Amino acid sequence: MQALDNHQFDAIVIGAGMTGGWAAKEFCDKGLKTLLLERGRNVEHIKDYPTTNMQPWEFKHRRRIPAEVRNENPVISRCYAYREDAMHFFVKDTEHPYVQEKPFDWIRGYQVGGRSLMWARQTQRWSDYDFEGPARDGFAVDWPIRYKDIDLWYTRVEQFIGVSGNKDGVDTLPDGDFLKAWDLNCVEKHFQKVIGDNYDDRHVIYARCAHLTEMKDIFREQGRVLCQGRNICQRGCPYGGYFSANSTLIPWAQKTGNLTLRPHSVVHSIIHDENTNKAVGVRIVDAQTKETTEYFAKVIFVNAGTLNTNLILLNSRSSRFPDGLGNDNGLLGKYVAFHNYRARISATYEGDLDKKTEGGRPTSAYIPRFRNVRRQETDFLRGYACTFGAGRGKEVNSDGYGQELVDNLLSTKDYRPWRVGSGMMGETIPKEDSYVDLDPNLKDAWGIPQLKISMYHDDNDEKMIQDFFEQYTEMYEKAGFSDIRTSDSKQAPGLDIHEMGGVRMGHDPETSLLNKWNQMHACPNVFVTDGACMTSVSTQNPSLTFMALTARAAHHAMEQLDREEI
Repeated sequence: MQALDNHQFDAIVIGAGMTGGWAAKEFCDKGLKTLLLERGRNVEHIKDYPTTNMQPWEFKHRRRIPAEVRNENPVISRCYAYREDAMHFFVKDTEHPYVQEKPFDWIRGYQVGGRSLMWARQTQRWSDYDFEGPARDGFAVDWPIRYKDIDLWYTRVEQFIGVSGNKDGVDTLPDGDFLKAWDLNCVEKHFQKVIGDNYDDRHVIYARCAHLTEMKDIFREQGRVLCQGRNICQRGCPYGGYFSANSTLIPWAQKTGNLTLRPHSVVHSIIHDENTNKAVGVRIVDAQTKETTEYFAKVIFVNAGTLNTNLILLNSRSSRFPDGLGNDNGLLGKYVAFHNYRARISATYEGDLDKKTEGGRPTSAYIPRFRNVRRQETDFLRGYACTFGAGRGKEVNSDGYGQELVDNLLSTKDYRPWRVGSGMMGETIPKEDSYVDLDPNLKDAWGIPQLKISMYHDDNDEKMIQDFFEQYTEMYEKAGFSDIRTSDSKQAPGLDIHEMGGVRMGHDPETSLLNKWNQMHACPNVFVTDGACMTSVSTQNPSLTFMALTARAAHHAMEQLDREEI
Protein backbone atom coordinates (compact mmCIF):
# COMPACT_ATOMS: atom_id res chain seq x y z
CA MET A 1 0.00 0.00 0.00
CA GLN A 2 1.19 3.47 -0.85
CA ALA A 3 2.42 5.86 1.79
CA LEU A 4 -0.51 7.56 3.51
CA ASP A 5 0.98 11.06 3.32
CA ASN A 6 1.02 10.93 -0.48
CA HIS A 7 -2.43 9.50 -1.01
CA GLN A 8 -4.53 10.90 1.83
CA PHE A 9 -7.60 13.11 1.20
CA ASP A 10 -10.54 14.34 3.21
CA ALA A 11 -13.04 12.88 0.75
CA ILE A 12 -12.95 10.56 -2.24
CA VAL A 13 -15.65 10.71 -4.90
CA ILE A 14 -15.93 7.85 -7.39
CA GLY A 15 -17.26 9.00 -10.76
CA ALA A 16 -16.95 12.44 -12.36
CA GLY A 17 -20.46 12.71 -13.80
CA MET A 18 -23.23 14.97 -12.60
CA THR A 19 -23.66 13.40 -9.14
CA GLY A 20 -19.95 12.90 -8.55
CA GLY A 21 -19.42 16.45 -9.75
CA TRP A 22 -22.01 17.70 -7.26
CA ALA A 23 -20.40 15.86 -4.36
CA ALA A 24 -16.97 17.22 -5.31
CA LYS A 25 -18.33 20.76 -5.65
CA GLU A 26 -19.96 20.66 -2.21
CA PHE A 27 -16.88 19.23 -0.52
CA CYS A 28 -14.47 21.64 -2.21
CA ASP A 29 -16.66 24.63 -1.37
CA LYS A 30 -16.32 23.72 2.30
CA GLY A 31 -12.56 23.32 2.14
CA LEU A 32 -12.26 19.53 2.02
CA LYS A 33 -9.34 18.18 0.01
CA THR A 34 -11.21 16.01 -2.46
CA LEU A 35 -10.08 13.32 -4.88
CA LEU A 36 -12.41 12.87 -7.85
CA LEU A 37 -11.83 9.58 -9.65
CA GLU A 38 -12.96 8.93 -13.22
CA ARG A 39 -12.38 5.70 -15.11
CA GLY A 40 -12.38 7.42 -18.51
CA ARG A 41 -10.34 10.16 -20.12
CA ASN A 42 -10.38 13.83 -19.20
CA VAL A 43 -12.77 16.07 -21.13
CA GLU A 44 -12.29 19.78 -20.56
CA HIS A 45 -15.11 22.21 -21.26
CA ILE A 46 -14.87 23.75 -24.77
CA LYS A 47 -11.36 22.43 -25.41
CA ASP A 48 -12.49 18.83 -25.86
CA TYR A 49 -15.65 19.33 -27.92
CA PRO A 50 -14.11 18.66 -31.35
CA THR A 51 -17.35 18.62 -33.36
CA THR A 52 -19.30 21.34 -31.60
CA ASN A 53 -19.07 23.94 -34.40
CA MET A 54 -18.91 21.62 -37.40
CA GLN A 55 -21.44 21.95 -40.20
CA PRO A 56 -23.25 18.84 -41.54
CA TRP A 57 -21.18 18.78 -44.72
CA GLU A 58 -17.95 18.75 -42.71
CA PHE A 59 -18.67 15.24 -41.42
CA LYS A 60 -17.32 12.46 -43.59
CA HIS A 61 -20.53 10.45 -43.27
CA ARG A 62 -22.97 13.35 -42.79
CA ARG A 63 -23.29 12.42 -39.09
CA ARG A 64 -24.28 8.82 -39.82
CA ILE A 65 -22.51 5.84 -38.30
CA PRO A 66 -20.66 3.71 -40.88
CA ALA A 67 -21.92 0.14 -41.20
CA GLU A 68 -18.68 -1.40 -39.97
CA VAL A 69 -18.73 0.75 -36.80
CA ARG A 70 -22.39 -0.07 -36.19
CA ASN A 71 -21.73 -3.79 -36.63
CA GLU A 72 -18.84 -3.65 -34.15
CA ASN A 73 -20.98 -1.76 -31.61
CA PRO A 74 -24.48 -3.26 -31.78
CA VAL A 75 -25.49 -2.09 -28.28
CA ILE A 76 -24.27 1.50 -28.16
CA SER A 77 -25.33 2.20 -31.76
CA ARG A 78 -28.97 1.77 -30.73
CA CYS A 79 -28.78 4.99 -28.69
CA TYR A 80 -30.45 7.99 -30.34
CA ALA A 81 -27.44 10.24 -29.66
CA TYR A 82 -24.81 7.85 -30.98
CA ARG A 83 -24.01 9.60 -34.24
CA GLU A 84 -20.87 10.70 -36.01
CA ASP A 85 -20.94 14.05 -34.21
CA ALA A 86 -20.94 12.54 -30.69
CA MET A 87 -19.71 8.95 -30.96
CA HIS A 88 -16.45 9.89 -29.25
CA PHE A 89 -18.38 10.40 -25.99
CA PHE A 90 -19.70 6.81 -25.95
CA VAL A 91 -17.95 3.58 -25.01
CA LYS A 92 -17.13 0.92 -27.56
CA ASP A 93 -18.93 -2.36 -26.95
CA THR A 94 -15.82 -4.44 -27.58
CA GLU A 95 -13.74 -2.54 -25.02
CA HIS A 96 -16.25 -2.76 -22.16
CA PRO A 97 -17.98 -6.16 -22.27
CA TYR A 98 -20.68 -7.30 -19.88
CA VAL A 99 -22.91 -10.36 -19.56
CA GLN A 100 -26.53 -10.13 -20.65
CA GLU A 101 -28.36 -12.86 -18.77
CA LYS A 102 -31.42 -11.19 -20.26
CA PRO A 103 -31.16 -8.65 -23.12
CA PHE A 104 -30.03 -5.26 -21.80
CA ASP A 105 -28.61 -2.32 -23.76
CA TRP A 106 -26.15 -0.64 -21.40
CA ILE A 107 -25.56 2.90 -22.69
CA ARG A 108 -22.36 4.38 -21.22
CA GLY A 109 -20.06 7.37 -21.56
CA TYR A 110 -16.75 6.92 -19.80
CA GLN A 111 -15.09 10.32 -19.49
CA VAL A 112 -14.94 13.26 -17.12
CA GLY A 113 -18.51 14.56 -17.22
CA GLY A 114 -19.91 11.11 -17.91
CA ARG A 115 -23.32 11.13 -19.57
CA SER A 116 -23.98 14.72 -18.46
CA LEU A 117 -22.44 15.66 -21.82
CA MET A 118 -25.03 13.71 -23.81
CA TRP A 119 -28.11 13.68 -21.57
CA ALA A 120 -31.56 14.82 -22.70
CA ARG A 121 -31.56 17.60 -20.03
CA GLN A 122 -35.15 17.21 -18.82
CA THR A 123 -35.29 18.13 -15.14
CA GLN A 124 -38.44 17.35 -13.20
CA ARG A 125 -38.97 17.21 -9.48
CA TRP A 126 -40.57 14.22 -7.83
CA SER A 127 -43.70 14.71 -5.72
CA ASP A 128 -44.98 12.97 -2.61
CA TYR A 129 -47.04 10.75 -4.89
CA ASP A 130 -43.71 9.31 -6.01
CA PHE A 131 -41.99 9.07 -2.64
CA GLU A 132 -45.14 7.59 -1.03
CA GLY A 133 -45.81 5.17 -3.88
CA PRO A 134 -44.08 2.05 -2.51
CA ALA A 135 -45.67 2.40 0.93
CA ARG A 136 -49.11 2.95 -0.58
CA ASP A 137 -48.95 0.32 -3.29
CA GLY A 138 -46.77 -2.23 -1.51
CA PHE A 139 -44.41 -2.94 -4.39
CA ALA A 140 -41.13 -1.98 -2.66
CA VAL A 141 -39.88 -0.83 0.72
CA ASP A 142 -40.95 2.59 1.94
CA TRP A 143 -38.79 5.54 0.97
CA PRO A 144 -37.15 6.94 4.13
CA ILE A 145 -37.72 10.50 2.88
CA ARG A 146 -40.59 12.58 1.55
CA TYR A 147 -40.79 15.63 -0.69
CA LYS A 148 -40.34 18.05 2.21
CA ASP A 149 -36.93 16.50 2.95
CA ILE A 150 -35.58 17.31 -0.48
CA ASP A 151 -37.55 20.41 -1.54
CA LEU A 152 -34.86 22.93 -0.57
CA TRP A 153 -32.15 20.77 -2.13
CA TYR A 154 -34.05 20.74 -5.41
CA THR A 155 -34.04 24.54 -5.22
CA ARG A 156 -30.31 24.64 -4.46
CA VAL A 157 -29.57 22.55 -7.54
CA GLU A 158 -31.96 24.44 -9.83
CA GLN A 159 -30.50 27.80 -8.87
CA PHE A 160 -26.97 26.61 -9.63
CA ILE A 161 -27.52 24.69 -12.88
CA GLY A 162 -30.32 26.82 -14.37
CA VAL A 163 -33.67 25.20 -15.18
CA SER A 164 -36.15 26.61 -17.65
CA GLY A 165 -39.85 26.11 -16.95
CA ASN A 166 -43.24 27.55 -16.01
CA LYS A 167 -45.01 27.64 -12.68
CA ASP A 168 -47.70 25.16 -13.73
CA GLY A 169 -49.35 24.43 -10.38
CA VAL A 170 -49.52 20.68 -11.01
CA ASP A 171 -49.33 18.72 -7.76
CA THR A 172 -47.90 15.60 -9.41
CA LEU A 173 -44.99 17.68 -10.72
CA PRO A 174 -43.99 20.33 -8.14
CA ASP A 175 -42.90 23.75 -9.37
CA GLY A 176 -39.31 24.80 -8.87
CA ASP A 177 -37.02 27.82 -9.08
CA PHE A 178 -37.26 28.37 -12.82
CA LEU A 179 -35.82 30.55 -15.52
CA LYS A 180 -38.28 31.66 -18.20
CA ALA A 181 -39.55 28.91 -20.46
CA TRP A 182 -39.67 28.55 -24.21
CA ASP A 183 -43.16 28.70 -25.66
CA LEU A 184 -45.37 25.97 -26.99
CA ASN A 185 -46.14 26.24 -30.69
CA CYS A 186 -49.68 26.73 -31.97
CA VAL A 187 -50.52 23.02 -32.32
CA GLU A 188 -49.09 22.21 -28.90
CA LYS A 189 -51.23 25.02 -27.45
CA HIS A 190 -54.24 23.61 -29.28
CA PHE A 191 -53.63 20.22 -27.68
CA GLN A 192 -53.07 21.89 -24.30
CA LYS A 193 -56.48 23.60 -24.53
CA VAL A 194 -58.30 20.46 -25.66
CA ILE A 195 -56.88 18.43 -22.80
CA GLY A 196 -57.61 21.19 -20.29
CA ASP A 197 -61.20 21.46 -21.51
CA ASN A 198 -61.86 17.71 -21.44
CA TYR A 199 -59.93 16.39 -18.44
CA ASP A 200 -59.54 17.57 -14.85
CA ASP A 201 -56.49 15.42 -14.10
CA ARG A 202 -54.39 15.88 -17.24
CA HIS A 203 -52.09 18.76 -18.05
CA VAL A 204 -50.02 19.71 -21.07
CA ILE A 205 -47.07 21.87 -20.02
CA TYR A 206 -43.77 22.95 -21.48
CA ALA A 207 -41.11 20.48 -20.33
CA ARG A 208 -38.65 21.78 -17.74
CA CYS A 209 -35.08 21.55 -18.97
CA ALA A 210 -31.58 22.45 -17.78
CA HIS A 211 -30.94 25.29 -20.24
CA LEU A 212 -30.11 28.94 -19.57
CA THR A 213 -32.81 31.25 -20.89
CA GLU A 214 -31.91 34.32 -18.84
CA MET A 215 -28.68 35.52 -17.30
CA LYS A 216 -27.94 35.68 -13.59
CA ASP A 217 -24.80 36.47 -11.65
CA ILE A 218 -24.19 32.84 -10.73
CA PHE A 219 -24.11 31.83 -14.40
CA ARG A 220 -21.72 34.68 -15.24
CA GLU A 221 -19.48 33.48 -12.44
CA GLN A 222 -19.57 30.00 -13.96
CA GLY A 223 -18.55 31.43 -17.34
CA ARG A 224 -21.72 30.32 -19.10
CA VAL A 225 -23.95 32.16 -21.55
CA LEU A 226 -27.49 31.67 -22.80
CA CYS A 227 -28.69 28.65 -24.74
CA GLN A 228 -28.53 29.35 -28.48
CA GLY A 229 -31.19 26.78 -29.42
CA ARG A 230 -28.74 24.93 -31.66
CA ASN A 231 -30.09 21.48 -30.69
CA ILE A 232 -26.72 19.76 -31.09
CA CYS A 233 -26.19 19.49 -27.35
CA GLN A 234 -24.77 15.96 -27.49
CA ARG A 235 -21.58 17.39 -29.00
CA GLY A 236 -20.85 19.45 -25.87
CA CYS A 237 -21.91 23.10 -25.71
CA PRO A 238 -19.13 25.74 -26.00
CA TYR A 239 -21.54 28.33 -24.57
CA GLY A 240 -22.38 26.30 -21.49
CA GLY A 241 -25.98 26.91 -22.49
CA TYR A 242 -27.07 23.62 -21.00
CA PHE A 243 -25.85 22.18 -17.73
CA SER A 244 -23.11 19.58 -17.70
CA ALA A 245 -20.60 18.61 -15.07
CA ASN A 246 -17.86 19.75 -17.47
CA SER A 247 -19.18 23.29 -17.91
CA THR A 248 -20.36 23.91 -14.38
CA LEU A 249 -19.50 21.63 -11.46
CA ILE A 250 -15.94 20.50 -12.10
CA PRO A 251 -14.51 23.92 -13.10
CA TRP A 252 -16.22 25.38 -10.02
CA ALA A 253 -14.62 22.80 -7.76
CA GLN A 254 -11.23 23.27 -9.43
CA LYS A 255 -11.29 27.02 -8.74
CA THR A 256 -11.29 26.33 -5.00
CA GLY A 257 -7.87 24.68 -5.20
CA ASN A 258 -9.24 21.75 -3.20
CA LEU A 259 -9.92 19.32 -6.05
CA THR A 260 -7.62 16.62 -7.36
CA LEU A 261 -9.09 15.14 -10.53
CA ARG A 262 -7.67 11.77 -11.56
CA PRO A 263 -8.99 10.42 -14.87
CA HIS A 264 -8.05 6.97 -16.27
CA SER A 265 -8.78 5.51 -12.82
CA VAL A 266 -10.84 2.31 -12.91
CA VAL A 267 -12.05 1.68 -9.38
CA HIS A 268 -11.49 -1.92 -8.37
CA SER A 269 -12.94 -1.83 -4.86
CA ILE A 270 -13.39 0.05 -1.63
CA ILE A 271 -11.01 -0.87 1.20
CA HIS A 272 -12.69 -1.74 4.51
CA ASP A 273 -11.08 -1.68 7.97
CA GLU A 274 -12.65 -4.32 10.21
CA ASN A 275 -11.32 -2.75 13.40
CA THR A 276 -13.17 0.54 12.88
CA ASN A 277 -15.96 -0.83 10.62
CA LYS A 278 -15.23 1.99 8.24
CA ALA A 279 -14.04 2.27 4.68
CA VAL A 280 -10.55 3.68 4.67
CA GLY A 281 -9.86 4.08 0.97
CA VAL A 282 -10.27 3.07 -2.64
CA ARG A 283 -8.21 0.72 -4.77
CA ILE A 284 -7.89 1.73 -8.43
CA VAL A 285 -6.36 0.26 -11.55
CA ASP A 286 -4.79 2.80 -13.88
CA ALA A 287 -6.67 2.45 -17.17
CA GLN A 288 -3.53 2.99 -19.23
CA THR A 289 -0.70 1.37 -17.25
CA LYS A 290 -2.80 -1.28 -15.38
CA GLU A 291 -0.91 -0.27 -12.21
CA THR A 292 -2.82 -0.72 -8.94
CA THR A 293 -2.87 2.20 -6.50
CA GLU A 294 -4.69 2.99 -3.25
CA TYR A 295 -6.04 6.32 -2.03
CA PHE A 296 -7.40 7.06 1.43
CA ALA A 297 -10.04 9.34 2.94
CA LYS A 298 -12.45 9.72 5.83
CA VAL A 299 -15.56 9.69 3.65
CA ILE A 300 -16.25 8.02 0.30
CA PHE A 301 -19.03 8.87 -2.14
CA VAL A 302 -19.83 6.24 -4.77
CA ASN A 303 -21.21 7.93 -7.89
CA ALA A 304 -20.02 5.68 -10.68
CA GLY A 305 -23.41 5.41 -12.38
CA THR A 306 -26.11 3.00 -11.23
CA LEU A 307 -24.75 -0.28 -12.56
CA ASN A 308 -21.07 0.49 -12.07
CA THR A 309 -21.79 1.58 -8.51
CA ASN A 310 -23.37 -1.82 -7.90
CA LEU A 311 -20.35 -3.47 -9.53
CA ILE A 312 -17.83 -1.65 -7.32
CA LEU A 313 -19.71 -2.45 -4.11
CA LEU A 314 -20.20 -6.10 -5.11
CA ASN A 315 -16.47 -6.35 -5.83
CA SER A 316 -15.53 -4.71 -2.50
CA ARG A 317 -15.25 -8.02 -0.65
CA SER A 318 -13.55 -8.71 2.66
CA SER A 319 -13.82 -11.16 5.53
CA ARG A 320 -16.37 -8.80 7.09
CA PHE A 321 -18.32 -8.41 3.83
CA PRO A 322 -17.76 -11.57 1.75
CA ASP A 323 -20.67 -10.73 -0.58
CA GLY A 324 -19.88 -7.07 -1.16
CA LEU A 325 -19.52 -3.94 0.94
CA GLY A 326 -22.48 -3.40 3.26
CA ASN A 327 -24.28 -6.46 1.90
CA ASP A 328 -25.32 -8.06 5.19
CA ASN A 329 -28.88 -8.68 3.97
CA GLY A 330 -27.95 -10.12 0.56
CA LEU A 331 -29.91 -7.42 -1.32
CA LEU A 332 -27.00 -5.61 -2.97
CA GLY A 333 -27.58 -5.58 -6.72
CA LYS A 334 -31.24 -6.60 -6.44
CA TYR A 335 -34.46 -4.66 -7.03
CA VAL A 336 -33.01 -2.80 -9.99
CA ALA A 337 -35.60 -1.06 -12.17
CA PHE A 338 -35.70 1.27 -15.15
CA HIS A 339 -38.00 3.39 -17.27
CA ASN A 340 -40.14 1.89 -20.00
CA TYR A 341 -39.80 3.94 -23.20
CA ARG A 342 -41.08 1.33 -25.66
CA ALA A 343 -44.39 2.91 -26.68
CA ARG A 344 -45.04 5.78 -29.10
CA ILE A 345 -48.02 7.34 -30.83
CA SER A 346 -48.10 9.72 -33.80
CA ALA A 347 -50.72 11.45 -35.93
CA THR A 348 -51.46 14.19 -38.46
CA TYR A 349 -53.15 17.53 -37.80
CA GLU A 350 -54.75 19.37 -40.70
CA GLY A 351 -55.38 22.62 -38.83
CA ASP A 352 -53.22 25.75 -38.52
CA LEU A 353 -51.97 25.34 -42.09
CA ASP A 354 -51.27 29.06 -42.27
CA LYS A 355 -48.56 28.68 -39.61
CA LYS A 356 -45.14 27.08 -39.38
CA THR A 357 -42.24 26.98 -36.93
CA GLU A 358 -38.78 28.44 -37.26
CA GLY A 359 -35.73 27.96 -35.09
CA GLY A 360 -35.20 25.35 -32.43
CA ARG A 361 -36.02 24.59 -28.81
CA PRO A 362 -34.22 22.11 -26.57
CA THR A 363 -37.38 20.18 -25.73
CA SER A 364 -41.14 20.19 -26.26
CA ALA A 365 -44.37 19.69 -24.32
CA TYR A 366 -44.79 17.25 -21.45
CA ILE A 367 -47.80 15.52 -19.88
CA PRO A 368 -47.19 14.50 -16.23
CA ARG A 369 -48.46 11.18 -14.94
CA PHE A 370 -52.22 10.97 -14.42
CA ARG A 371 -52.87 7.24 -13.91
CA ASN A 372 -53.26 5.69 -10.41
CA VAL A 373 -52.26 8.93 -8.71
CA ARG A 374 -54.84 9.34 -5.95
CA ARG A 375 -56.40 5.90 -6.18
CA GLN A 376 -55.82 2.59 -7.93
CA GLU A 377 -57.90 2.79 -11.12
CA THR A 378 -56.28 0.29 -13.49
CA ASP A 379 -55.15 -3.35 -13.46
CA PHE A 380 -51.49 -2.26 -13.36
CA LEU A 381 -49.44 -0.49 -10.71
CA ARG A 382 -48.20 3.10 -11.02
CA GLY A 383 -48.30 5.06 -14.30
CA TYR A 384 -46.51 6.94 -17.05
CA ALA A 385 -45.63 10.45 -18.15
CA CYS A 386 -45.40 11.46 -21.77
CA THR A 387 -43.79 13.82 -24.24
CA PHE A 388 -45.74 15.74 -26.86
CA GLY A 389 -44.35 17.58 -29.85
CA ALA A 390 -45.68 19.06 -33.08
CA GLY A 391 -43.86 20.24 -36.19
CA ARG A 392 -44.11 20.77 -39.94
CA GLY A 393 -41.63 19.71 -42.57
CA LYS A 394 -41.14 21.15 -46.04
CA GLU A 395 -42.02 19.35 -49.24
CA VAL A 396 -38.49 19.00 -50.56
CA ASN A 397 -37.81 18.71 -54.30
CA SER A 398 -34.46 16.96 -54.58
CA ASP A 399 -34.61 16.18 -58.30
CA GLY A 400 -31.71 16.90 -60.60
CA TYR A 401 -27.97 17.48 -60.23
CA GLY A 402 -25.71 20.47 -59.77
CA GLN A 403 -27.38 23.83 -60.25
CA GLU A 404 -30.72 22.23 -61.06
CA LEU A 405 -30.68 20.47 -57.70
CA VAL A 406 -29.73 23.70 -55.91
CA ASP A 407 -32.55 25.60 -57.64
CA ASN A 408 -35.08 22.90 -56.79
CA LEU A 409 -34.06 22.83 -53.14
CA LEU A 410 -34.17 26.62 -52.82
CA SER A 411 -37.52 26.89 -54.59
CA THR A 412 -39.28 24.62 -52.10
CA LYS A 413 -41.94 26.68 -50.35
CA ASP A 414 -44.74 24.26 -49.55
CA TYR A 415 -45.08 22.65 -46.13
CA ARG A 416 -46.55 19.31 -45.24
CA PRO A 417 -49.40 19.08 -42.68
CA TRP A 418 -48.46 19.11 -39.01
CA ARG A 419 -47.20 15.87 -37.51
CA VAL A 420 -47.60 15.25 -33.79
CA GLY A 421 -46.09 12.57 -31.60
CA SER A 422 -45.76 11.33 -28.04
CA GLY A 423 -43.49 8.89 -26.25
CA MET A 424 -44.38 7.04 -23.07
CA MET A 425 -42.14 7.20 -20.01
CA GLY A 426 -43.41 4.43 -17.78
CA GLU A 427 -42.48 3.46 -14.23
CA THR A 428 -41.34 -0.13 -13.83
CA ILE A 429 -41.59 -2.08 -10.59
CA PRO A 430 -38.41 -3.11 -8.71
CA LYS A 431 -38.25 -6.88 -8.31
CA GLU A 432 -35.88 -9.20 -6.49
CA ASP A 433 -35.25 -11.17 -9.68
CA SER A 434 -34.36 -7.98 -11.54
CA TYR A 435 -30.71 -7.76 -10.57
CA VAL A 436 -27.04 -7.33 -11.39
CA ASP A 437 -24.21 -9.51 -10.13
CA LEU A 438 -20.57 -10.32 -10.82
CA ASP A 439 -19.79 -13.00 -13.36
CA PRO A 440 -17.74 -15.71 -11.61
CA ASN A 441 -15.47 -16.33 -14.59
CA LEU A 442 -15.26 -13.39 -16.98
CA LYS A 443 -13.10 -10.35 -16.27
CA ASP A 444 -12.54 -7.08 -18.09
CA ALA A 445 -9.24 -5.65 -19.34
CA TRP A 446 -8.40 -4.42 -15.82
CA GLY A 447 -8.94 -7.74 -14.08
CA ILE A 448 -12.31 -6.76 -12.63
CA PRO A 449 -15.25 -9.18 -12.89
CA GLN A 450 -17.68 -8.39 -15.66
CA LEU A 451 -21.15 -7.33 -14.62
CA LYS A 452 -23.96 -9.80 -15.22
CA ILE A 453 -27.29 -8.08 -15.88
CA SER A 454 -30.76 -9.64 -15.65
CA MET A 455 -33.67 -7.24 -16.16
CA TYR A 456 -36.90 -7.63 -18.09
CA HIS A 457 -40.28 -6.14 -18.94
CA ASP A 458 -43.07 -7.81 -17.00
CA ASP A 459 -46.85 -8.08 -17.31
CA ASN A 460 -47.29 -4.75 -15.52
CA ASP A 461 -45.26 -3.03 -18.25
CA GLU A 462 -47.31 -4.66 -21.01
CA LYS A 463 -50.60 -3.55 -19.45
CA MET A 464 -49.24 -0.03 -19.03
CA ILE A 465 -48.30 0.14 -22.72
CA GLN A 466 -51.79 -0.87 -23.77
CA ASP A 467 -53.33 1.73 -21.46
CA PHE A 468 -51.04 4.39 -22.94
CA PHE A 469 -52.21 3.48 -26.45
CA GLU A 470 -55.87 3.63 -25.40
CA GLN A 471 -55.68 6.87 -23.42
CA TYR A 472 -53.58 8.79 -25.94
CA THR A 473 -55.62 7.59 -28.90
CA GLU A 474 -58.67 9.01 -27.14
CA MET A 475 -56.84 12.26 -26.37
CA TYR A 476 -55.56 12.57 -29.93
CA GLU A 477 -59.06 11.99 -31.32
CA LYS A 478 -60.50 14.70 -29.07
CA ALA A 479 -57.86 17.07 -30.47
CA GLY A 480 -58.94 16.35 -34.05
CA PHE A 481 -55.80 14.48 -35.03
CA SER A 482 -56.04 11.92 -37.83
CA ASP A 483 -53.98 9.00 -39.16
CA ILE A 484 -53.26 7.97 -35.57
CA ARG A 485 -50.60 5.29 -35.35
CA THR A 486 -49.23 3.44 -32.34
CA SER A 487 -45.94 1.57 -32.20
CA ASP A 488 -44.08 -0.61 -29.72
CA SER A 489 -40.32 -0.69 -30.30
CA LYS A 490 -39.99 -3.91 -28.25
CA GLN A 491 -36.58 -2.56 -27.23
CA ALA A 492 -34.74 -4.24 -24.40
CA PRO A 493 -34.34 -2.49 -21.04
CA GLY A 494 -31.36 -0.16 -20.89
CA LEU A 495 -31.96 1.90 -23.99
CA ASP A 496 -34.15 4.11 -21.79
CA ILE A 497 -30.89 5.06 -20.00
CA HIS A 498 -32.62 5.48 -16.63
CA GLU A 499 -31.62 2.35 -14.73
CA MET A 500 -31.95 2.75 -10.96
CA GLY A 501 -31.66 0.76 -7.76
CA GLY A 502 -29.59 -2.12 -6.43
CA VAL A 503 -28.35 -0.12 -3.40
CA ARG A 504 -31.71 1.18 -2.30
CA MET A 505 -32.56 3.55 0.52
CA GLY A 506 -34.89 2.52 3.32
CA HIS A 507 -35.66 2.63 7.02
CA ASP A 508 -34.65 -0.92 7.89
CA PRO A 509 -31.14 -2.42 7.46
CA GLU A 510 -32.84 -5.78 6.90
CA THR A 511 -34.55 -4.59 3.71
CA SER A 512 -32.32 -1.78 2.40
CA LEU A 513 -28.66 -0.84 2.02
CA LEU A 514 -28.79 2.93 2.71
CA ASN A 515 -30.42 5.14 5.32
CA LYS A 516 -32.29 8.40 4.74
CA TRP A 517 -28.98 10.26 4.31
CA ASN A 518 -27.76 7.87 1.59
CA GLN A 519 -25.11 6.33 3.85
CA MET A 520 -24.65 2.60 4.11
CA HIS A 521 -26.31 1.05 7.15
CA ALA A 522 -23.38 -1.32 7.65
CA CYS A 523 -20.54 1.07 6.72
CA PRO A 524 -21.60 4.62 7.59
CA ASN A 525 -18.77 6.59 5.98
CA VAL A 526 -19.70 5.30 2.51
CA PHE A 527 -22.47 7.19 0.70
CA VAL A 528 -24.27 6.29 -2.54
CA THR A 529 -26.16 9.13 -4.24
CA ASP A 530 -26.41 8.23 -7.92
CA GLY A 531 -29.20 6.17 -9.45
CA ALA A 532 -28.20 3.08 -7.48
CA CYS A 533 -29.71 4.57 -4.31
CA MET A 534 -33.24 4.80 -5.67
CA THR A 535 -35.94 2.78 -3.95
CA SER A 536 -38.38 3.20 -6.85
CA VAL A 537 -38.12 4.94 -10.21
CA SER A 538 -41.21 7.17 -10.65
CA THR A 539 -42.00 8.49 -14.16
CA GLN A 540 -39.93 11.68 -14.13
CA ASN A 541 -36.46 12.01 -15.58
CA PRO A 542 -34.34 11.27 -12.51
CA SER A 543 -31.20 13.41 -12.84
CA LEU A 544 -32.48 16.38 -10.83
CA THR A 545 -33.39 14.07 -7.95
CA PHE A 546 -29.96 12.41 -8.08
CA MET A 547 -28.25 15.80 -7.80
CA ALA A 548 -30.51 17.03 -4.98
CA LEU A 549 -29.91 13.82 -3.00
CA THR A 550 -26.17 14.22 -3.55
CA ALA A 551 -26.06 17.81 -2.30
CA ARG A 552 -28.14 16.85 0.76
CA ALA A 553 -25.98 13.82 1.55
CA ALA A 554 -22.72 15.73 1.12
CA HIS A 555 -23.79 18.33 3.67
CA HIS A 556 -24.84 15.61 6.10
CA ALA A 557 -21.50 13.86 5.64
CA MET A 558 -19.62 17.07 6.39
CA GLU A 559 -21.70 17.65 9.51
CA GLN A 560 -20.84 14.15 10.68
CA LEU A 561 -17.17 14.72 9.92
CA ASP A 562 -17.23 17.89 12.00
CA ARG A 563 -18.76 15.93 14.90
CA GLU A 564 -16.31 13.06 14.34
CA GLU A 565 -19.22 10.66 13.94
CA ILE A 566 -17.76 9.05 10.82
